[in-house]
This record gives sequence, structure tokens and C-alpha cells, in this order.
Amino acid sequence: MFKRVSLFCLPLALSLLVATLVGGLAAEKQPYGYGSTATPKQIAGWNIDARGDDGQGLPPGSGNVARGTEVFADQCAACHGTFGEGEGRFPKLVGGNGSLRADRPEPTVGSYWPFAVTLWDYINRAMPMPSPHMLPANDVYALTAFILNLNNIVPDNFVADKDSLPKVKMPNHDAFSWTDPRPDTANKPCMKNCADPMKIKIMSSAEDQNLTPRTTGTLDDMRPK
Repeated sequence: MFKRVSLFCLPLALSLLVATLVGGLAAEKQPYGYGSTATPKQIAGWNIDARGDDGQGLPPGSGNVARGTEVFADQCAACHGTFGEGEGRFPKLVGGNGSLRADRPEPTVGSYWPFAVTLWDYINRAMPMPSPHMLPANDVYALTAFILNLNNIVPDNFVADKDSLPKVKMPNHDAFSWTDPRPDTANKPCMKNCADPMKIKIMSSAEDQNLTPRTTGTLDDMRPK
């Protein structure tokens, strides 16, 4: 009886072995064993960013202030107000000039943003809020032109496109620091004649300075250890 069972199981065992070997070869070609290579069309669907300083990534198309007025009234005014003044708790898009150092700064497109292209990029990927990334490129260009015009940054006849937007000088551009002067580390690395690590001692810690809060309880009740 046992011999019959063994002979019956032998083909099944061989089948499992072959399947394992084939699966192993497939896994070598596809390390995770599933999925497929993304197509250029799929990659293009995610590759939608536009770089602020030079406009790299902006698509073909254009839009003017007049068209932007219509699109804004239809898609944006309910939250941002007819003239970008903001409705309820939704943010303002205009004003705030000279307020960034005040007790209540108003960081709007006109008072804070460093690049006009960034405005196009944000509208394109995130607006309108209920259905983001639904607007055609021409309407995004038109909205960008309209909002820049509301902030008196571009004239009424301005046409936004991939060539004109990177040339727009935003009022707060020069207030940004484009290079970080801080070193990666506070001390220069020691390459020779370094201190003996066995002789290095920790002289103080945050806990020694009574700075470490308790890790339990509400934030209002936290006290140093």
C-alpha cells in the first residue's frame, strides 16, 4: 500500500519542483515577483511638476487674464472670494504686502511666493480642491495670469505660457536665501591624530539640563523629568 502512495505522489512532487524552479527564474527577472514595467504614458501621467526657477516641466499652452477671470469665477471664487480676498477660513490670494514681519503676517501669492511658476504648478496639481488636477493646461495658465494680475504683478494684457511665466519677477523673490551657508556638521572631521574614543566623556545631556519632557500625559500637563 505504501509503494502505491509513493508512486502516486512522485509525479506531483516533480511538478511542484519544476514549478518552484520556474518561479525562481521568474523572480530573478522580476525581483518582487509581481507588477510590470511602467509605460512612458504611465510615467508621463505622474510627471507633472514644473520647476519654479526656470519653468522646466511647463507644458505647451497659454492663457490670458480675461480667460482667467471666467475660470476663477467658476472654479475658485466660492472659496477664495471674487477678488482673491478669501472666504471664511479659506486663504487669501492677494494683499499682505509688507506684512511678513508683522505680528499677523499674510503670506499670499503676492506678498510671499518666490516664483510665478510655482503658482501654476500648485493650481495644476491641487486645484480645484474637490477635484484636483482636472483643469486643462490653458485654463491653469489663465488662472495664473489672473491671480498675478490681481496682485498687480503683471499687466491686464499679460499672456501666461511656458516662456513668459519664468520671466515674471515676484515681489518677495529676493527675500529668500537660495544658498545655505551652514556646514553639514558643526565640527571639521578628524582624519589623523584624533582623540582616543575611550577617553571621550559625555559632559552633559538634555536630561541633565532639565529639558526632556515626560513622554506620557497630555501636552498641557507635560513637565520636565
